Amino acid sequence: MSYLSTENEDGVLVVTLDQPGEKVNKLDEQLIGEFQDLLQNTDPDSIEGIVLVSGKESNFIAGADVEMLKNKSAPEGIEELSRRGNKLLLKLENYPKPVVAAIHGSCIGGGMEVAMACNYRVASEHSDTTMGQPEVQLGLLPGGGGTQRLPRLIGVQNALTYMLTGKTIYPRKAYKLGLVDELTHRDAVLTAAKKAVAKINKDNFERKDKRSLLHQLMEGLSPLRKIIYSQARKRSKSKTKGNYPAPDKIIDCVKEGYENGMEAGLELESVNFGKLAATPESEALVNLFFAMQGAKKNSDEDKGREVEKIGVLGAGLMGSGIADVSANNDYRVLLKDQTVEQAGEGKKDIWQRLEKKRKKHIISSFERDRISSLVTPTETYKGFKNTDLVIEAVFEDLDLKQSILQEVEEATSDHAIFASNTSSLPIEDIADAADRPEQVVGMHYFSPVPKMPLLEIITTDQTADWVTATAREVGIQQGKHVIVVNDGPGFYTTRILSPFMNEALMLLEEGIAIKELDSHMKNFGFPVGPAALFDEVGIDVAAHITKVLNDLFAERGVNPSTKPEELFEAGYKGRKNKKGFYRYKQENGKTKKDEPNEEIYEFFGGSGRTSMDADTVQQRMTLTMVNEAAWCLQEDILHNPVDGDLGAVLGLGFPPFLGGPFRYIDREGADTIVERLQKYEQKHGPRFTPADILKEHAQSGEKFHQD
Repeated sequence: MSYLSTENEDGVLVVTLDQPGEKVNKLDEQLIGEFQDLLQNTDPDSIEGIVLVSGKESNFIAGADVEMLKNKSAPEGIEELSRRGNKLLLKLENYPKPVVAAIHGSCIGGGMEVAMACNYRVASEHSDTTMGQPEVQLGLLPGGGGTQRLPRLIGVQNALTYMLTGKTIYPRKAYKLGLVDELTHRDAVLTAAKKAVAKINKDNFERKDKRSLLHQLMEGLSPLRKIIYSQARKRSKSKTKGNYPAPDKIIDCVKEGYENGMEAGLELESVNFGKLAATPESEALVNLFFAMQGAKKNSDEDKGREVEKIGVLGAGLMGSGIADVSANNDYRVLLKDQTVEQAGEGKKDIWQRLEKKRKKHIISSFERDRISSLVTPTETYKGFKNTDLVIEAVFEDLDLKQSILQEVEEATSDHAIFASNTSSLPIEDIADAADRPEQVVGMHYFSPVPKMPLLEIITTDQTADWVTATAREVGIQQGKHVIVVNDGPGFYTTRILSPFMNEALMLLEEGIAIKELDSHMKNFGFPVGPAALFDEVGIDVAAHITKVLNDLFAERGVNPSTKPEELFEAGYKGRKNKKGFYRYKQENGKTKKDEPNEEIYEFFGGSGRTSMDADTVQQRMTLTMVNEAAWCLQEDILHNPVDGDLGAVLGLGFPPFLGGPFRYIDREGADTIVERLQKYEQKHGPRFTPADILKEHAQSGEKFHQD
């Protein structure tokens, strides 16, 4: 079936993009072929111009179809694919009559490259409309002329900012930058685009340079542009620690195009696109992308039941965050705390986050107020009778959670689901207090909830299939990537984090300095160091988790460090009470991390610190997490390695360019991982004993991922 349909409207050829059977349009080889035929077979003399518009409700083109990359040999096949795309977009750009993009909805990656090749861009002001070049997040670069056209539209410095980070550009910002030429209401986009054709034909349009005078000066002189490229490389290296090859190649392409012309820039872009697609980093990131896509689909959607109203118990950081992502996705929410004032503070936090979006022109005042109105603060269970799902987000105390479960069952209907947002307590233990244990499930969110992309759903042997399917669908509607794991102490994410954090304490006892420990792990690719993470999670929480998991690890002969309990008893909680592994200071009303707190060294053998080899630190830390992931798969906590990789990357910050624990094992070789573990086992004991499943894979040579 055809992706493109055309209609001549008052001399303007309106081309509607509508990929059959798909929720979004994706730039694939069929669409490229149909575009080529359209431009070749349309007589320019028969029309005034062309308007490209989408037939999808909230999508223009959501990027290139990444499946194309998997089906091409790298680098040659992918390099040629880029060249073919660039030739087509040059034809579009140089078409004898005006070509206008009418954009509503996501216009990302290859979609934005198509729009940039048009002579004029009209975009809707709606919050559904987003633009960006996120290819760097796949270890790639924009391979359809993006490295050449974006700098020419918005300037080198602005373009590098967006290409090197993959940040989203919203309509008002796009207009301010000069990326789009006109903003209008979503229902007027097509009309405005047709008028733009007439305006261009009458020579009534001249694009203004919206760069600042400083940017114009610096970007207009080759010696000053060299400073821009150099600074961009330094910033990128500081952020990525050199673990991602794409940023440097993006800068190379921009530089080539500016210094030697667009043709040279496009050629280097195609060559570098192919080279990057062949790197292990890109392979890992692309595989992660497909896993993330899978985690946003619910194969058991038909088993689930409709949820319209959600109860959230606890209006603190977690509870208000859960209420936030629920209301932002059109669920009605009852937000309950001990007093209506406390619940009101939770709603206030939600309103403030919405107001920030309004100030950035991401949403309107009307949308801010509409979403906020979906949240009702309360101190009673009044109104809970017609809730479909109740999520508790109270302190990690089994007795407390069980008593709340009993209260909820009394206050709700027989069909209501009870979900515990616990990070470590077994769901089975919580469900022991339930009259309807089959309707008890774990929904483990990560802090801060509005930003963290993962939801870990935990099921017991008693959890009904429809309950799991319903919880999963709610998570997907909340915008989360969902993994489902089986019950057990710490489930998956907390369980694999625990030995990782324990190893950090062991290294501190051996004499490493806090700053060096964190620096080594950030250089390896983790977003924050383990000492800083202790403070963020809370040393009190770490102490509680240690107790919950002690028996599990003791069965394997592992004796975790007692330092979390000792520190907690001494008054150390981390950021929350400004007493942790780091010192904290107030700046502009915010608590900010300062220098390491050297007083804490008294718990780790004194102030004398010893420098340690980076590779040893990185391997000891990482191997504990990787090995525990293997134990979880072996013990059926995990259903599959894909969920294991997603949980570690999206929930715990395992380096994305390594793809997750199981992709890392496959990349290094299970035999190599076992050999490293056994070396440390001989020196440090059973906490490094390899999981049996790892040894089996080492012997057979089998990989965890078969693709």
